[in-house]
Amino acid sequence: MLTIGIAGGTGCGKTTVVNQITGQLSDSEVGVISQDSYYRDLSELSYEERCKINFDHPRAIDFELMRSHLEALRDGRPIEQPVYSFKEHNRTDETIRTEPRKVMIIEGILIFTHPEIRDLFDIKIFVHADSDERLIRRLRRDITERGRDLDEVIRRYQDTLKPMHDQFIEPTKEFADIIIPNNKYNTVAIDIVRTIIAEKIALP
Repeated sequence: MLTIGIAGGTGCGKTTVVNQITGQLSDSEVGVISQDSYYRDLSELSYEERCKINFDHPRAIDFELMRSHLEALRDGRPIEQPVYSFKEHNRTDETIRTEPRKVMIIEGILIFTHPEIRDLFDIKIFVHADSDERLIRRLRRDITERGRDLDEVIRRYQDTLKPMHDQFIEPTKEFADIIIPNNKYNTVAIDIVRTIIAEKIALP
């Protein structure tokens, strides 16, 4: 199994890059896992308490479960991937059965911060975008898709998101094999990744 990690700051366009890479590939050969599925289970906390959690810090992620799931997939075993609710700031009771694929793509802002997770990636890609552009995308997404209000999003950006990006995410660029600028000039990098994937899929 070829394992590809795609990281970068919030709103940098990781999902767009994933879609560009997988757009012409079969679901039976390529699978995608989001770091967001692995936010820790906070059922013991009230909603008000969960709202105060810093979700942009690496400790918010259940890396132990993520690692065991990635190792299971590499061994050819299916996993039950958690489902996370951004509106509730918590995992739901549902899971998604995920079967092993020839190629697995794992995307998330913090996946390169954990050494043991990082070591599981055959290819590490960092998606770069201007900080102003990332903020605009975060505002749009959180307000329209996640039920946040403008003041909450701006407060989170100032208090946690930007400091955490500077402390934990931006430094992980040094671990990347490929850095992709999320603009119209990223086609060469995307084509390189597609070529590697195509070669892997062609193997018996």
